[in-house]
This record gives sequence, structure tokens and C-alpha cells, in this order.
Amino acid sequence: MSRPRTIDEVLAEARGRLHRLTPEQAEAARADGALVVDIRPAAQRAAEGELPFATVIERNVLEWRLDPSSDASLPVASHDLQVVVLCQEGYTSSLAAAALQDLGIHRATDVIGGYAAWRAWRASAAQAVADDGS
Repeated sequence: MSRPRTIDEVLAEARGRLHRLTPEQAEAARADGALVVDIRPAAQRAAEGELPFATVIERNVLEWRLDPSSDASLPVASHDLQVVVLCQEGYTSSLAAAALQDLGIHRATDVIGGYAAWRAWRASAAQAVADDGS
């Protein structure tokens, strides 16, 4: 009898299938047409902030909204769509992106460090621009 897997093992297996993106790479992917999906619950988005360009699809309905064969899919849903999934710190998003890949959405991935890393990167980039203007 095999032993049950741990969440760390499941997460490592999921991440092993993904080409995870830094916030800067995710921004470039977005500029090239990738769909950025924020899967955080409303309370977390309200407390931590939001990315104005992200499409909000909470985690509990993600697969139904992005599976092109689902009656509940968004018009943009496609197996060829590049989807960049975002959670608060980049853990749940890895599992969610792997689940999308299981549905054949082969370009699904996530952001290393999640929303927190993206927010920090944007603040750092804004500070660099402000410093250059001095």
C-alpha cells in the first residue's frame, strides 16, 4: 500500500509542469495578450489590493470558466489561451494552473510569489522611475 502524498509533494509536482513567471515576465505576457486571472477571494482582494487589468475568477469556479467545453465558460476560453493565474503568494495559483493544464489549457501558468510579488515589483519599478526623474 502506498503512502498518501503530502501537499508539498503535490505542489512540487504541479510546479514541475509549469513554466512559472516572475512578475516582470507576467507583465510582458499580459502585454502580449495573456489573460491574467486573479483567483483570490473577494475579502483578500479587498484587504490586499487588486490588479486593475486582472480578470477575477475565484478558485472554486476556475475550471468551469476556462474550460471551452463548459456551459459556464467565458467567451475568451480556449485550449490555446495563455492564462497566468495569480493568488496572494503563489501557492494556490500553482495548483490551479496545473488543474487548467489537466483540462488541456497547455499554456496555463502562474506568478512566482503571487500578487504580493507583483505588487512589490510594480512599486519597485515605480520607485526606479521616480528616482530617475530626480
